[in-house]
Amino acid sequence: MQMKFLKYPFWVLYRIWFYVLVAVPIIILFPFLVISIAKEQWYPHFFKLARIWSKVILIGMGCGWKITKAQNLETGKSYMFVANHTSMLDIMLMLVTIKDNPFVFVGKKELAKIPLFGFFYKRTCILVDRTSAKSRQAVFLRAQRRLKSGVSICIFPEGMVPEEHIRLSEFKDGAFRLAINHKIPIVPITFYDNKKRFSYTFFSGGPGMLRVKIHEFLKTEHLKIEDTKQINSKAFEVISKSLNV
Repeated sequence: MQMKFLKYPFWVLYRIWFYVLVAVPIIILFPFLVISIAKEQWYPHFFKLARIWSKVILIGMGCGWKITKAQNLETGKSYMFVANHTSMLDIMLMLVTIKDNPFVFVGKKELAKIPLFGFFYKRTCILVDRTSAKSRQAVFLRAQRRLKSGVSICIFPEGMVPEEHIRLSEFKDGAFRLAINHKIPIVPITFYDNKKRFSYTFFSGGPGMLRVKIHEFLKTEHLKIEDTKQINSKAFEVISKSLNV
């Protein structure tokens, strides 16, 4: 009990340090970031800067990463990346994991309110209001446009961060419907340690290794919209089994 009490100051400082690491690289890189988002076709340059930002944060938090690949990505090809969502580190780890296939996140609009980070988030990501059917349709159209420009899409299909005791929540259909429409491979990705290292519970976490697995891709070439639930279940099963090993 006494040892846990001694950890509280560390946990407070660790949280504060995270936000410092989020902000400082953005301030330093601000002119370059602004230029890189001036035109949509310059997005790959922004993506490279975002990867640098992510590495600074993870290393600064005392976290290394180990990526295992069941299949290699083709440079320049578009994919639908789907992963379990457990931590604020998920964004950074996804950016570190995918190197040569620039992607845009589909994420909740509330994150756009975060100072500094939100400025770039709302200009580079596809924002969704999960309470609005109209917003979900707009997301679909924006994602279509980005896919046609050659980038990939990343969605955390749980649609939210599950409660601490839940390992994996049911997947929403949006990512899979979009992948079928555009006949792009679905790439299931498992994050094993993010919740342990930096969960949404304030008094928790600490430095350590972050393990990632890129699973075999799920093909969509011969699928129809009616197959959405089936491919959704398959992706869920892949990540769920991986977490339970």
